[in-house]
Amino acid sequence: MCAACGVPTHVPAGDPESADPQPEAASGLAGAQPAKFAALRNPTCRIYLVGGALAMMADNIEHVITYWVIWEKFHSPALTGFEVISHWLPFLVLSPYFGALADRHDCRKLIQCSQALFMAVSLSWGILFLTGTLTVWDACILLVLHGMAGALWSPPEQLLLEDFVGTADLPSAIRLNSTARSLGILLGPVVGSVLLLGLGAVHGIWVNIAFYLPLTITMARTKFTGHTRHGVVARERVTALGAVRVFRDVSKDRVLAVMIILAGLGSFFIGAAMQTVMPTIASTTAGVSSGTAYGVLLFANGLGGVLGGLVLEGTGWIRLSVRAALWSTVVYGASTVFFAISHEWLVAALLLVIGGIANLAAMSITQTVAQLRAPREKRGQVIGLYSTGANGMRIGSGFTVGLFGAVVGLRAALALSSAALCVCVLALAVYLALVARRGVKAEASGTLV
Repeated sequence: MCAACGVPTHVPAGDPESADPQPEAASGLAGAQPAKFAALRNPTCRIYLVGGALAMMADNIEHVITYWVIWEKFHSPALTGFEVISHWLPFLVLSPYFGALADRHDCRKLIQCSQALFMAVSLSWGILFLTGTLTVWDACILLVLHGMAGALWSPPEQLLLEDFVGTADLPSAIRLNSTARSLGILLGPVVGSVLLLGLGAVHGIWVNIAFYLPLTITMARTKFTGHTRHGVVARERVTALGAVRVFRDVSKDRVLAVMIILAGLGSFFIGAAMQTVMPTIASTTAGVSSGTAYGVLLFANGLGGVLGGLVLEGTGWIRLSVRAALWSTVVYGASTVFFAISHEWLVAALLLVIGGIANLAAMSITQTVAQLRAPREKRGQVIGLYSTGANGMRIGSGFTVGLFGAVVGLRAALALSSAALCVCVLALAVYLALVARRGVKAEASGTLV
C-alpha cells in the first residue's frame, strides 16, 4: 500500500483505481502519515517557494500594467482576446518539448532562462512605453514571448521540487508550490495597480523586473539540478516526434491518462474564463456597488487557492486517489455553476472560495499522481504533457464561455460550461467504474485482461 496515494503499490496499468507511483517512488512511503508542511523542512524548498511566489506575482503585475496600456492605446477587443490566447498557446504547443528539455538538462538553467525571458520582455515593454513606439505587432510578439517564458518555467520546476524534498514529501511540495503560486496570483493585481498608479507604466514595469531576481539568484546558488537524486536517465534525443510519442505512452496507463484528462477538462470548460466574466457578474450582483463587488470577487477568487493549499496541507483531509481527484473536480464545477447564477455578492464570494479550494485540491492531486506514475526517463515529458492539459487547454474556455457567452450571455455560458464539466467528469467516473468491474470479474474467472 502506498501511503501517499492510498492504493496498492502495484497493479496492472489497466486498473483505473490505482494511483500508485513507480515502484521506486513507493519505497519508504508505507507507514505513518506524512508530516504536515513536510516540504518546508528543506531549506532550499522554502527559499524556492518564496522566489516562485514573487515571480508569479511579477507575472501578474505585468498583465495588469501591459493590458491597461494596450487597451488605452489601441482599444482593440481582438487584441484583448489575443492576450489570453498568447499566454496559454505556448503551454498547449511547447510544454511536452520543454518537459523533454528538463529530462536531459540542468533544470536550474532552464528556470534561469525562463526568468531572463520574463525580465527581457518587461524591459522591452518599458522601452516601447517610454518612446511611444508600441505597435500592435510589438505587443503580439511580446505577449507570445511572455507566454513562452511561463511554459518553459513549468516542467523543470516540478523536477526540482522532487529533487528538493524526495518522493515521500513531493505531495507536500506540490501543494505548497500551488499555494505559493496562488498567493502570487492574489497579490499580483494589487501590487500591479499600486505600481501603475504610483510610478506609471514605464517605471512600474521596470520595477517589476526586480521581482524575478530572487528566483533567478536562488537557481544560481542551489546545488539541486532536478537530477541530483536519480541522475539524468533520459536517453531519447529531444525532438518534436519524441513529444508526440508521450501521448501514446500515457494511454497505456489509465490512471496517468485520467489525471491528465481531468486537469484538461477543468481548464477547457472553466480555465481562464473566471477573470473574463468577473466584471459582468460584479455589475449584476446585488447588495453592494459593482466596483466593490468586483474587488471582493477578485479577492475571493484568489483567496480560495491560498486557503485551500493551507487547509489541505495542514489537515491531510484529502488523500491522493483517483476518487478524490474526481470529486474535487465535480465540486469545482458545481460551485462555479452556482456562482454563475448567484446574484448575492456574499454567496458568490463564498462559492468562489469553495471552488478555489476544490480546484487546488484537484490540480495538486492530479499533478502529484501524474508525476509519481510517470516513467523516470520521461518524467519531464509527462509533466510537460500534463501542463498541456492543465494550462494549454485554458484556451478552450475562450470558446466555451467567451464566444458562447456572446450568444447566450456570460453568466449562462459559464453556468452551462461548468455543468458540462461536471457531466464529463461523472461520465469518466462511470467509465472507470465499469473498467474496474470488468477487471474484477476477469480476475475472478482467472482470465487475463
